Amino acid sequence: MTNLQITSSTDPVSRDQSVVRRLIDDLQLRGMSERTIDMYVRAVLQLAKHCQKPPNSVSEEELRQYFLYNKNIRKWSRTASTISLCGIKFFFTHTLKRKWTTLKFVRPEKQKTLPVVLSLDEVRKLLDSVQFQHHKACLTVMYSLGLRLQEGTHLQIPDVDSKRMFVHVHRGKGNKDRYIPLPFRTLQILREFWRTHRNPVWLFPAPGRGGQDMPKASTSIPISSIQIAFKQAKIKAGIQKKVSVHHLRHSYATHLLEAGVDLRFVQEYLGHDDPKTTLIYTRLINRALPDPVALINKVMSTL
Repeated sequence: MTNLQITSSTDPVSRDQSVVRRLIDDLQLRGMSERTIDMYVRAVLQLAKHCQKPPNSVSEEELRQYFLYNKNIRKWSRTASTISLCGIKFFFTHTLKRKWTTLKFVRPEKQKTLPVVLSLDEVRKLLDSVQFQHHKACLTVMYSLGLRLQEGTHLQIPDVDSKRMFVHVHRGKGNKDRYIPLPFRTLQILREFWRTHRNPVWLFPAPGRGGQDMPKASTSIPISSIQIAFKQAKIKAGIQKKVSVHHLRHSYATHLLEAGVDLRFVQEYLGHDDPKTTLIYTRLINRALPDPVALINKVMSTL
C-alpha cells in the first residue's frame, strides 16, 4: 500500500476513496514500484484538490484546463509535467477506462537543456563541507557509485559484495536490479561508518535525535535529511551552480566518460535501458583530459 494518506476529511477525494484504492491496486498489478505508485497517486490527488471534487468526477474539459494551468500559470518543469501526465493518464485510461482525446495529444514541452555537472574539485569541496558524518558517508557513497537518492539511502549490508567488489542495487528505477563496481575507498568508508552504529540491516540507518537511534533503527535515513544536508554543504562550499543530490549522479557518469570508460559500461552502471539516455553525457565531457585511469578510485582516495 502506498504511503500517501487519502483519508483526510478536507480532501475532496475522501468522498470516494474506493476509486483511489482501485488505482493503487491497478498499479500494483501492473508491477509498478512503490515510488512510482506514490508519484502517480499524488498526481491524481493533486488533480482532485485542484478541481475540488473526486478525481473520477473530473470532466475532460476540466482535465484540459488543469494541464493548461500547470503549463501557463504554475509553469511546471518537464519532469513534473511528465509525472503528472503519466499518473493521470494511467488513472483515466486503465482504472476508469476512459478514452479521452485530451490524454492522447497532451505532451510536456520538449527541453534541450543539458544537466549541470560538478567538477572533481567541486565534488571534493562539497563533500568536505557536509556537517554530519552520516550525511557525508551517504552522499560520498552515492557519488562514487552513481546512485539515485533512494537507491543510496536504502542500501543494506548484504548489498555490498566485498569479495567481488560490487554493490547490488535492488529494485532501482523501473524495478530493475544492477551491479555497480565498488571502489576500494568506498568500501573503506562503508566499513568505517558501519562500525559507528553496527545496525544489523541498514548501511545508513535513520539517526534519530543526536544519532543515538542508528544501532537499532528499523528504517533507513530519511531522504529529506540527505537533501537538506546537500543544500547546506553546497552553500558552505560556495558552489553557485543550481544542483541537487541527483547531480552527483550526473557528475559520476561524466567523470567516468572523461576517464575513458566505455559508454556501454556507464550505461550499465547507471541502469539505463536506452543508450541514448547515457549518450547525453558525451556532450558534457572534457576531451582534453589525460588517458583513461581508474578515476573514481583516484578521486575517492583523496576524500
